[in-house]
Amino acid sequence: MKQTAIGTGVAALTLGLALALSGCSSSTSAPAPSAESASPTEAALTPELEAGLQKALDQVRKEFDAPGIQAGVWTADGKWIGSSGVAKVGTDQPITPADHTRIGSITKTMTATVILQLIDEGKLSFDDVLDKYVPGMPNGDTATIKNLLEMQTGIPTYTGDTKVLNQYAADPTTTFTPRELVDSVKKQPAMFAPGAQFFYSNTNYVLLGMVIEKVTGTSIADNFSERLFTPLSMSDTSVPGTSTALPEPYLSGISEQTNPLGKVKNATNWNPSFASTAGEVISTIEDLHTWGEALGTGKGILSPETQQLREESVNTSVPPNTPQRSYGMGIVNTAGWLGHTGEIPGYNTVLNHKPETGTTIVVMVNSDITKGPQNQQVAPAVAAFEALAGILDPAAAESSSSPSP
Repeated sequence: MKQTAIGTGVAALTLGLALALSGCSSSTSAPAPSAESASPTEAALTPELEAGLQKALDQVRKEFDAPGIQAGVWTADGKWIGSSGVAKVGTDQPITPADHTRIGSITKTMTATVILQLIDEGKLSFDDVLDKYVPGMPNGDTATIKNLLEMQTGIPTYTGDTKVLNQYAADPTTTFTPRELVDSVKKQPAMFAPGAQFFYSNTNYVLLGMVIEKVTGTSIADNFSERLFTPLSMSDTSVPGTSTALPEPYLSGISEQTNPLGKVKNATNWNPSFASTAGEVISTIEDLHTWGEALGTGKGILSPETQQLREESVNTSVPPNTPQRSYGMGIVNTAGWLGHTGEIPGYNTVLNHKPETGTTIVVMVNSDITKGPQNQQVAPAVAAFEALAGILDPAAAESSSSPSP
């Protein structure tokens, strides 16, 4: 999900267009190890369908004038990975499954998972109030861990009109601590009573990261590695902290954000500390597939009971959530798909898993530049996901006009 921010000299700074480049398009496909048959509600991954998926990628890249795009589809029938364009602006370097990208707010699904693990272990409670771990925040004496997970605290977002936003806009290589990020809204009034509304605030997930470190006594990097990445063999996924580097090979990202607003810039090495546990993680398409499967099933990361609780959390009536579009415990329901989008300057990513069919879709774009009217902006990875999902299940696409993740 995207959080729009308006600050001095900067707009639309996000945490889930250059001239079109003539790059190469490629696709690879292979049978799934345990494939039996395609879901009856989805088309099989035939050569004709794969050609349609590739055409959709090419069209989205052209429409958004993005340097490159890569997507993967995993179904009971097999898998398909395709790409269009280039990994780095100004080159003819093709995108490959080995390329690393910044995944933005998909990081939130990982932060929430560790919190749920700590609750499983009895080290945290859903009902614990924030002040117990990070005192002094708006609504801190009444907002609970559950409220933080579900974005229902009423705490303003630091990616709004704040001092740290303006510092970042002026110099996106600036390093920030989680404390600096949350303190930027510490003196602002609460937006509403906890549990009364949903509001997507990146502050909630930086605070959850601080809670994790407080409770465990170890760093976020160690927690994510030991609790998530190592058990799931996600060897190409990492927490960069204050490092501006990406592991080789990687996608080079472009953005129109920060000052001067609207000028296309190379955002590859902007400091990810501004995103912290709301959006800093780096990963690859195969690792994101692994994570999508775990996120959608709970296998390897959560007890069946907690996974069920997490999935049921999207069945919320708290406004403005709807049955077609809702935010649960670090997981988004988009017309039956469970996952998250990721937006961070230079990069746009979508990860969704459909429990009904067991299908996972991952999309990675090395641009965060959106299209459309100011209040209806569409991100390139979201457009690509919707196109791919529609090809896999045309009937569902026709019967449901799902909002953008």
